Amino acid sequence: MEGEIILLGCIKEGDDCFYQILDNVEEAVHVVNCEGVTIFYNRAAAEMDGLAPEEVIGKHVLQVYPSLTIETSSLLNVLATKQAILNRQQTIVTRVGKTIATHYSTFPLYRDGEIVGACDMCRDITKIKELAERVMELQAELLDSKAPDSKKSKSGLVGCLAKYNFNDIIGSHQSIIDLKVIGQRVAGTSSPILVVGETGVGKELVVQSIHNASNRKNGPFVAQNCAAFPVTLLESILFGTVKGSFTGAEDRPGLFELADGGTLFLDEINSMPMELQGKLLRVLQDKMLRRVGDSRIRYVDTRVIACTNIDPEEAVHNKELRVDLYYRLNVVSLKVPSLRGRKSDLPLLVKHFIEMYNAKLGYDVKQISGDALKAFEIYNWPGNIRELQHAIEHAMNMTTGKVIELEHLPNSFKQMTNKDDFSEINFSDESIQSNLPELLRNIERNVLCRTLERFSGNISKTASFLGVPRQTIQYKLKIYR
Repeated sequence: MEGEIILLGCIKEGDDCFYQILDNVEEAVHVVNCEGVTIFYNRAAAEMDGLAPEEVIGKHVLQVYPSLTIETSSLLNVLATKQAILNRQQTIVTRVGKTIATHYSTFPLYRDGEIVGACDMCRDITKIKELAERVMELQAELLDSKAPDSKKSKSGLVGCLAKYNFNDIIGSHQSIIDLKVIGQRVAGTSSPILVVGETGVGKELVVQSIHNASNRKNGPFVAQNCAAFPVTLLESILFGTVKGSFTGAEDRPGLFELADGGTLFLDEINSMPMELQGKLLRVLQDKMLRRVGDSRIRYVDTRVIACTNIDPEEAVHNKELRVDLYYRLNVVSLKVPSLRGRKSDLPLLVKHFIEMYNAKLGYDVKQISGDALKAFEIYNWPGNIRELQHAIEHAMNMTTGKVIELEHLPNSFKQMTNKDDFSEINFSDESIQSNLPELLRNIERNVLCRTLERFSGNISKTASFLGVPRQTIQYKLKIYR
């Protein structure tokens, strides 16, 4: 039968020679039984996915690849339809958060005329795909540079700013895997996206990854911080101007027009003045705008991705964000986790930044010491990934050897020890007899006193370590005297 593999006895246990052959081929081979449970997974597949065979054997295919669904998994489709799927491309996210572009073929497996499983054979084409896309971008830029000024397109912006993709988001914590899976799914749509996360968590990295995974990746990527300009200037920057609309005004397109066919990234959307948020809402709904001082309506095909570093519902409550704009942007909402919420990723992130600064600074640092890593683990990271990156850069400039020690870290870490002082808080039977508010008050006072002692009474360092504003520490000091 065309498009089918008939492997007599291939599913039988003990067929060592057959499995040895498959284990040594260059293609990644993944075999499942009729229930979609993995029964074979070769070394090439393990290297490609960043997983060990024992993590995959006996697992359902959707457990191994959380980005797939019953509809998008080729193995499950083949089991359902009994038809082969040949020479296709697909991007997947593995259980460890690795994003891979693959070229694959998937076949049904038969024994005695009955389907007994399915086999997927694929190659990792991530690097090839990236190189091909970069060549296309360079060709477009070359054509633009040779075109007359009047005929130049906006593709000069292509790829200039959006340099990150989902593989640049480092981590294997479940929150990061979920973020990458959802990000991959929504990248293929044109819906507005609201990205929420604290300062320094890497929101723009997520936004750029979505742009580069979308069908707009060959279009422009334009970023604007909404807190950077006053309302009058920001309006003309976003929507453009016409000559004579105000003194010195020229015919000039705004960012919405410059990002036509691509993505416009609006950072700190809650800092945009309320009157301007109404105009933004109309563009999102109708995809039409008027330049400042113009009567002409212009159509734009621009996808908007907005970011905020505070809870958007809190911003609505504080009248910093229009409720109707919030609902329009919140069609798809992505929460980027804080570093203190995924400290299990610290070793991966530290390794990544050490390798990055080795290449940038010409150093040969191999690792971080146990004491230094422990200091990282008990620190609260108010500045998140950005703060960690700066801490590693500082340490690598301080060390003269191949290991980052505690003494090489910034001052805020030097008083960290291998022992977390807070583990010694005593919950005696007598203390538990008090009511809960009083118990929590005593714990808070105890933690505050110990942290102040650790930092020799320095309020700024205490606030940074506990992840609260400096004013909060001052307020608590008044309460507890």
